[in-house]
Formats: sequence, C-alpha cells, structure tokens
Amino acid sequence: MSQNPSTSQALLSVRGLHKKFGGAVALDGVDFSLAPGEFLTLLGPSGSGKTTTLMSIAGFVDPTAGEILFRGASITRRPPEARGFGMVFQGYALFPHMTVEQNVHFPLSIRGVPKDQASRRVRQALDRVQLGAYARRLPRQLSGGQQQRVALARALVYEPEVLLLDEPLSALDKKLRSDLQWELRQLNKESGASFLYVTHDQEEALSMSDRIAIFNHGRIVQIGTPSELYQRPANLFVAGFLGRSNVLDGRVRQVSDDAVVVESEAGTIPVPRHQGLPRQVGDRVSLVVRPHQLRLAPDGAPGLAATIEAVSYVGNLMNYLLRTVQGTPLYVECVAGGSGPAGLAQGARVSVAFDAASANVLEALPEHS
Repeated sequence: MSQNPSTSQALLSVRGLHKKFGGAVALDGVDFSLAPGEFLTLLGPSGSGKTTTLMSIAGFVDPTAGEILFRGASITRRPPEARGFGMVFQGYALFPHMTVEQNVHFPLSIRGVPKDQASRRVRQALDRVQLGAYARRLPRQLSGGQQQRVALARALVYEPEVLLLDEPLSALDKKLRSDLQWELRQLNKESGASFLYVTHDQEEALSMSDRIAIFNHGRIVQIGTPSELYQRPANLFVAGFLGRSNVLDGRVRQVSDDAVVVESEAGTIPVPRHQGLPRQVGDRVSLVVRPHQLRLAPDGAPGLAATIEAVSYVGNLMNYLLRTVQGTPLYVECVAGGSGPAGLAQGARVSVAFDAASANVLEALPEHS
C-alpha cells in the first residue's frame, strides 16, 4: 500500500489543500488518500503542516484552497459535528466532573442513542481499552495512560469510520508510550476504523503505521510504507528525518540501465538503480547508507579508513561515532556481542565497509557560493 488508494478505494481524500495564516503559508498543495481500515501517520517537524492538515480534515481550520472528500463527496465546508469523525487530542479533553463511564457515554447521548444500546456500547468500549473496572472513577483518579485510554474509548464508542489523532501519546513517559502504541495498532485492527495519526516521533510512526506521509514546509515530500521510506528515501530530508543516515559526497562517473557508478571517498561503487531521480555523468550526488548497514573490520582491511571518536552502549546495541580521514562523520550500529573486531574503543582505527545494494544515490545539497 505504498501509493495513494485509488478514488474508488479511498475513504477520505485530500486534494490540493492550501492554507495561509496571514502571509504565512502553512499548507502548500497537500494531496493524499486514506483507505478503509488504514493506519496513516502524518510525520514531520514542528510547523511542517501536519496538524493544520488534520485540523482542516476535522473541520476546525478552513482551507484557503483545495478539497476534502469523504466517500467521494466534498466535506470541505461541512461543520465539524456533521463530519462524524472521532478525535483524540494530546490533552485528553475529558470532563473532570464526569465519571469514566459518563465521559464515554457523552458522544452517544448527544446523538440520541437509546439508553440500553448506549450502555452496551459503553461497556464494550471500556472493555476494549481494558478499563471496564474503572467505570465509576473520575479522571483525576486515573493515571495519564488510563486517561488517554478513556479518550480513545470515547472517540470509538460511536463507531466512527475515521479516527483523527493529534499527538495523543506525546505527554506520556517512554515505556507507557511504547505500550499504548501496540494497543492503538490493535484497536485500529479490531475496530476497522481508519486512523489518521499526527506525530513528530519517528520511532512511533515506524512502529505503528501502514503508511507514513512525511511533511516539510507545508508539503508532503514522500509517502509510503515504513520500510519503503526508511530503505529508499526520496531525498536527504527524508533520509535525515526518518532515522539517522550516513552521507558521503560523491560524483556520478558512469550510468547504465542497471547501476549508477559513484566515486566518493569510499571508492568507486556501482550502486544498483532504484526508483528515483535520473542521474547524469558528472552530477554531484550524496551516497546515503544507514548505520546498521555499515560493517566494522580491523584497520587495513578493505574499506574506508576511519577512527572511532565515541562509543555508546544501548541495551543490545553498540553505537559508534567514527571520523574518516577526510573528516566525514559516520555512525555505525552493531548488535552487542555480534561479529566484528573485538575491543573497539575510542581512538581505535578501523575499516568501514558496506554493500553497494544497501546504498541510496540522492540529489546532493546545493553548493554554497
């Protein structure tokens, strides 16, 4: 599901969305579609347009131009309450004077759902988020994670087809955030609802999403599955934002149907051609390799000579910061206790190698005049 769903498959479509706040451009032609049951994450740095996009879909922001379609019909000017979408905010937005049960019941009461049916759906929603035993408690008697579960139950209780989530886990500690990521993914599968999720946390996006749309300066710069974006980034921004990357300056020396031969300080490397921009002989390019794709060998072995500047131990991983002879920083990630030279420490000289097939040839940043 790397591409946008077709019009016939899409539940929700955003077409050419623009938004200006005064003279500032917040959205600059945003296009994407959301399929039934899909978990799509809008990922990007602060101010990149992801929350403005979500709020436009929710109906809280009026786009300057563009169209939002739900099941093929425009809802661009429809008020929020008429769109029928569930919404979960970072701050929970629970009613402090209502019990957990009353908070979850509220969306059903304003929709006029009969009492018996509403009570059954509230019990089901609370059981789904594992809070059935907390129905009589007030929000202040719950932990942050429990309050977020109540907010999720309240958003899902009236069985919306689309659930909009605006950084709902960002206020939680790392372990609880990790636990709730799994639960959200399971809720997405069990409920059948489409989830449109906003975050600036790359790990969160990678672990939860069917697809990710990466925003920068009000535009989507790449959309695809987590593995597609991580393994084949479209440009240096995506490569640097979605995980750490090693970047070697290079120049194209030969182009064929099967490979682009790049000369860099790592030598002359025939990189298999992946989907992306066509390259011409003489082009300046960036050779991009992920830290886990680099291999360390003893000094003098075939590869790129480098010196270890720092070593860090992170559970089952060893992270190394290296510096090449030309001063290029390299980040290497190895499984602790795995294969490779033993006893590596700060100041040690090593050789660094990688498989050409793991590299990406991307457009280089413009040279400074």
